[in-house]
Amino acid sequence: MLIATTPAPGHIVSMLDVARELTRRGHEVRWYTGRAFQQRVEQAGARFEPMDAALDFGGLSREEAFPAHAGLTGIASFTVGVRDIFYRTAPDQLADLLAVLERFPADCLLADDMCYGACFAAERTGIPLAWLSNSVYILGSRDTAPLGRGLGPGASRLGRVRNALLRCAGDRVVLRGLRREADRTRALVGLDRLGTSAMENIARPPALYLMGTVPSFEFPRSDLLPGTHFVGGLLGLPPEDFEPPLWWPELLGGRPVVLITQGTTANDVGRLLVPAVRALADSDVLVVVTTGSTLDVGRLRPLPANVRLERFVPYHHLLPHVDVMVTNGGYNGVNAALAQGVPLVVAPGSEENPDVAARVKWAGAGLVLGRRAVSESRLRGAVTTVLNDERYRLRARALAREHRSLDAPRRAAELIESMADFQGQIPTGGIAR
Repeated sequence: MLIATTPAPGHIVSMLDVARELTRRGHEVRWYTGRAFQQRVEQAGARFEPMDAALDFGGLSREEAFPAHAGLTGIASFTVGVRDIFYRTAPDQLADLLAVLERFPADCLLADDMCYGACFAAERTGIPLAWLSNSVYILGSRDTAPLGRGLGPGASRLGRVRNALLRCAGDRVVLRGLRREADRTRALVGLDRLGTSAMENIARPPALYLMGTVPSFEFPRSDLLPGTHFVGGLLGLPPEDFEPPLWWPELLGGRPVVLITQGTTANDVGRLLVPAVRALADSDVLVVVTTGSTLDVGRLRPLPANVRLERFVPYHHLLPHVDVMVTNGGYNGVNAALAQGVPLVVAPGSEENPDVAARVKWAGAGLVLGRRAVSESRLRGAVTTVLNDERYRLRARALAREHRSLDAPRRAAELIESMADFQGQIPTGGIAR
């Protein structure tokens, strides 16, 4: 088994559980990714394969790795990000992966769903390919709007007309540059042009598409890709050593606990963290803020008396004590919260955050604030509502029960084994509700 992942935390975390399960079952697993993640790869029992020809931006912020991206917002941030982070890095990833396969003839490939170098390697060699999602379902559907819109599903006749019009507009106007970039990238590595819609003309779909969530958190579709399976939450491995911060006993002090986080990649401390901290400063709650990366936390100071600030606290330990999570809509964090029955307040940022937020709203597991500037009053009101309205907690707990009913690493490993055994011919998936 050869695993390949984009060298970014959100693309690594869900793969850790699966890699460990595969090695536990006796498979030889090698994992190609950035050097910043070597220790985590080896903790999962896999053998690390470094990026040589490919750009290894692991451990860097987006602006550090791609300085020209600084200051980009909205659709420009999305399209330039996809082009530079995923498309233009793929040919060198392909070269690296073909070199690995020369000395390690793997039976199958497992990749995150935007590691296009792995997609190209599978297409070139014929090795069966599985995707493991690092976010929402990314393939198009007649029943849903294109990604990036933050819209709910629409399977009615009018809804499908809406979806088709938005898809057409995206292909011809908004994403036209990405379509051309995908065609150029495939030509560069000697692959034929795909006559599909934008964002799908870069790679052929996999034999197996593993969704690391539960069916009730994804929009219903009548045209799911065959081989799509919802395996449940894949939330990463708990740290081998955890030293609780000195304030940890306060989690048991009786006050509601509000976690504020904007994940590991967003770095605009002023967009969510600053207004959220100020909004809750005088509330009778314990506020835990996790920054995820090095941020200008000086803008949060002086910290209100009820706020505890940390760069990182493992969700495995923290979330069982949390009553509400305030987030920008990172997929892994949202799924981790829902797996613990924690309702959400989502102020979506860029990339796929609006689409994650739309699923939170559709599932009834939290409140979503608009994408305009987040005000203190709106944040305070949303947190108060979610804390006091039992409907959000009940829906989050229902999703948590659904997560607990699934053994995600085991099911993922079984499906990957089936794909390898039957050369890509695997059982049809679900749930196409």
